[in-house]
Amino acid sequence: MADTSQRMLRLLSLLQDGRAWSGADLTEALGTSPRSVRRDIDRLRELGYPVESLRGPGGHYRLVAGNAVPPLMFEDDEVVTVALGLRMVAGGHSGVQGVEDGAERALGKIERVLPSRLSRRAGSLATAVDPGRRVWPGAPADVLTGLGEAVAAGHWVRMTHRGRDGLERHRRADPYRLVMLGRRWYLFAWDRDREDWRSFRLDRITGLTPTRAAFTPRELPAEDLAAHLERGFGAGEERHTVTVLFHAPAAEVAARITRVDGSLEAVGPDSSRYTARVDSYEWISLVLALTGLDFTVEEPGELRRYTAELSARLGRAAGPAADGPGGGA
Repeated sequence: MADTSQRMLRLLSLLQDGRAWSGADLTEALGTSPRSVRRDIDRLRELGYPVESLRGPGGHYRLVAGNAVPPLMFEDDEVVTVALGLRMVAGGHSGVQGVEDGAERALGKIERVLPSRLSRRAGSLATAVDPGRRVWPGAPADVLTGLGEAVAAGHWVRMTHRGRDGLERHRRADPYRLVMLGRRWYLFAWDRDREDWRSFRLDRITGLTPTRAAFTPRELPAEDLAAHLERGFGAGEERHTVTVLFHAPAAEVAARITRVDGSLEAVGPDSSRYTARVDSYEWISLVLALTGLDFTVEEPGELRRYTAELSARLGRAAGPAADGPGGGA
């Protein structure tokens, strides 16, 4: 590889796969001499890339974490994936509050230097993929980050959690996993006060205080925590089964409803029944209203009452009805 710049870019791409490369392997992969490899390694270091080297038997070169973020090299499929992921996060589909602006800036930096062929691929994918509108409240970024660090370090935490009844309670917990279900983030943890496994919605957590104190790990109740939580939610006393009759074909309801869970069945050519397990009448009422379709709440009575109250509240917010285009009598 005669061109030094191309050879260095290829070298950087090889080192960024995380493995330790021997000098001989790099020489063979680049089609150059050991001396050129050493020179290119020195140039990368001058550019800010922290390349670790170990001499002697078993010697190798490896890219390690440094003090700053140097430019990264991506393969074609990697850069398209990164751009698409950033587009989705910038559009508010990460389930995390406050990260949209950072994703937008990062995406802008990538798009400004993308070759036209990759820019077209990333743009086509972004246009073709519709991840749906975000319905649920996002988790605060600082809470997600703080809990992620506590999980990785094995440190228990103090936090304030708002329950379904709206009351805030101080909790002490050993955090084990962060799980995303139904566009919501949950913390799966051992509750020190109740001495049992508990899940906490991240958008209801405030006042997170890491203790920097290690906890003794326990055996998890299941390997697949997401499935474990879904089963628990389905059987929980605080979950409610709602049944709604839409006055529209099932295909039209499926195209408009923003919730992906629940079941939908055709009742006739122009009607369909939607059944779901929910933990909030407030949110399901909004989800149903946002379809823009006529529907009738069948069960439960609490949802019928809440929907009627919401309708009356929105009617009052709109003010007195006008009698005509001019608004006069």
